Amino acid sequence: MNDLLTIAKKAKETTIQLSRTTTAQKNKAIQLIADALISQQEYILKENENDIAAAREKGISDAIIDRLRLDKKRIEGMAESLQQLIKLDDPIGSTQAEWERPNGLAIKKVTVPIGVIGIIYEARPNVTVDAASLCLKTGNAVLLRGSSSAIHSNIALVRVIQEALTHSDLPVDAVQLVEDTSRATAEKMFRLNEHLDVLIPRGSKKLIDTVVEKSSVPVLETGAGNCHLFIDQTADVEMSIAIAINAKTQRPSVCNAIETILVDKQWFEQYGDQLINALYDHDVAMYVDKTIAGYRKELPLATDKDWHTEYLDKTVAIKTVENVDEAINHINQYGTKHSEAIISETDQHVIQFLNEVDAACVYHNASTRFTDGFEFGFGAEIGISTQKLHARGPMGLQALTSTKYTLHGNGQIK
Repeated sequence: MNDLLTIAKKAKETTIQLSRTTTAQKNKAIQLIADALISQQEYILKENENDIAAAREKGISDAIIDRLRLDKKRIEGMAESLQQLIKLDDPIGSTQAEWERPNGLAIKKVTVPIGVIGIIYEARPNVTVDAASLCLKTGNAVLLRGSSSAIHSNIALVRVIQEALTHSDLPVDAVQLVEDTSRATAEKMFRLNEHLDVLIPRGSKKLIDTVVEKSSVPVLETGAGNCHLFIDQTADVEMSIAIAINAKTQRPSVCNAIETILVDKQWFEQYGDQLINALYDHDVAMYVDKTIAGYRKELPLATDKDWHTEYLDKTVAIKTVENVDEAINHINQYGTKHSEAIISETDQHVIQFLNEVDAACVYHNASTRFTDGFEFGFGAEIGISTQKLHARGPMGLQALTSTKYTLHGNGQIK
């Protein structure tokens, strides 16, 4: 097992070579990785089973095990996302703006790689492939540090990636895995300013808060997903119920699933039973406010903690509101600036919601489950940014670039 500083140096040493690679060379490397995922899937799945067995022994929740699990379909999905990534334009070297000063000095603003990107993440081994491929496409090296729960899967995936890179024009050392998953090693990674240009955490709110608080390396912050669905007074009944069920149950363990449903009181008086019954039919546990409990006494009352909670399972909190203003205020107080949705046929309310809700992604008449790099047409994604600087929302290729100014003169002096 290589120590952290050694592999960080190896990653850093590849950045000059990576900056010289062509789009064709990068795409060929990504294609080789996609092919290797399919050809080596039995090996990958065997190692993933070791992680699943260890998780069960430790009593890890079904929601986390779902994030951890790989199967043939998910590996094929990873390979497909790489195929999509190959088709996307390479942002590196593109001119964002150019102009000439009165003295004849010509200035260009061009996109360039960031350098070495560190990723600290939990559970999901697919992040290993997504992060590596996005970084390679943008000419960046990557230092990956997954969780102990996925260590066998991550080691297998990085070995497959590195073996594929041996047949490409890209340096094998551009993708590195920190196999020591101890907290002490993670905290050393937070201070690798000489070797890391940015650090991206993906996982629980606790992990993200720890990285933001302790890292001296600049952090590109992703956020937990306490996402809301607001059903307005004019919302179509069938659409509202269908979207609520999809956004909560299609895959409840992910960050873009809803955790709270806000319902206009007048809508609930007419159609609330249909919504509650549909959630029951899909085995969703519910915590509700006093108004709803007055209609359905079998449902437990929500506490303030429930409005803050990212359940990541088939549980939802439900609250009635007087109007769109109350819904927006609740979301801005309790949300995590991730993904929020309104179901409404009132244009004024829709415009107000989209303008005033503070979130990376705001939806009208659609499920929050579309907050995803693949669904946005970005290929894979590095994460969902909930901050406002540099990048926000699903982070694809453009989020992994920086810029530099090139200036051309003919002898100008000041």
